[in-house]
Amino acid sequence: MKIYPILVGITISLLLLLPAAASENTLGIFGNANGDDTIDMQDIEYTGSIILRLDDQTQFADAKYDGGIDILDLTQTELIICGKEKELTLIDSANRTVTVNKPVERIVSLSSDSAEAIKVVGAKENIVGRSMHVNDEAFFPDLIELPSVGSATKPDCEKILELQPDIVITYALWKDPVNELEEKLKPANITVVCLDCYKPFELEKDVKRLGYILDKRDRAEEFIDFYQSYLITISERVEGLSEEDKPRVYSEGYGDYTAHGIDSGGHQMIVMAGGINIAADLPKGAKIDPEWIIEQNPDVITKAVRSSVSCGYDVDDPSEVIALREVVVSRPGFNAIVAVENDRVCMIAPYINTQPAFFVGITYRAKWFHPELFEDLDPQAIHQEYLTEFQGLDIDLNTQGVFVYPEPE
Repeated sequence: MKIYPILVGITISLLLLLPAAASENTLGIFGNANGDDTIDMQDIEYTGSIILRLDDQTQFADAKYDGGIDILDLTQTELIICGKEKELTLIDSANRTVTVNKPVERIVSLSSDSAEAIKVVGAKENIVGRSMHVNDEAFFPDLIELPSVGSATKPDCEKILELQPDIVITYALWKDPVNELEEKLKPANITVVCLDCYKPFELEKDVKRLGYILDKRDRAEEFIDFYQSYLITISERVEGLSEEDKPRVYSEGYGDYTAHGIDSGGHQMIVMAGGINIAADLPKGAKIDPEWIIEQNPDVITKAVRSSVSCGYDVDDPSEVIALREVVVSRPGFNAIVAVENDRVCMIAPYINTQPAFFVGITYRAKWFHPELFEDLDPQAIHQEYLTEFQGLDIDLNTQGVFVYPEPE
């Protein structure tokens, strides 16, 4: 491949036309010089303008990650665009700068969220080891037979070494296990990458980075376009609502009287679905007094259902979810809450909550919060399309699966 003639022509063209100023970076990959969310010819142009001292240097223009901006960065960016790079440097979910050797052919996934996201981009064949929590036979039938390598909090480093992966993908939350993994795996040239793949506002970035790491950029973009089309529809419809038209919502986590505060995915999803979070002034996972909920008198209550309660893809009977809901509505004093009086207490399973399928949970919330505004929205059909097109699963949600209660009208 002849790279330099192309680069010379681009560099000369910069004398005639300067690129637009860099925007705030969302991708976090070195080579994304102009700070948008993709690496393309505009990044080559922007890097060239930096070399010619026609524009300000940006952090991610250093595609080679060697401390300077020069012709090597132009070459590296061109290789990334063509999918021919030998290494890729990025900032991961733990805000760590990591360099991944390419191509990535063997992956150990230490979380069910990253395993689901890897399936989304079409790279499940590259997974050689799984977290012990990738144990849902209905959802992960193609991964359940792979060797278990512990969990993100307690990884089995010896087992991982035996599998000889190119990278290990884990959560950012637990720093000590990540440091232990790095220390033990680095001598074997195994890279540890933190990609959470469960936070609603971060999922687009995580999926795009997976697309670059695994050379599945087109599939990553296809998935992002798919789920964002529904989020855009919801956003457009709730945008014009007044505060008085938005329901006040108490969103409870897995623990009793544990509120989804300002930093939580639950808060993000309430806002995106056109609700007002009564716990917006509280921290994530705040334990609250039952009297406070009664005093706040929310219009809607949503409750996250633990996976230990019978729900999910291999369940047909919603009785345990219904029983949990009955426990919530029967709490002392809750009979005076508007949400209970109007039968607007809603249960939602983790599989469509803060995970790669979080957008399904948002469509259910939108339907619960604004049934008349979203009469034409079909959360189950959206969920079905996700399973069929992006998980490759032969699951018919008309006949199996328990994810919410009650089903929105």
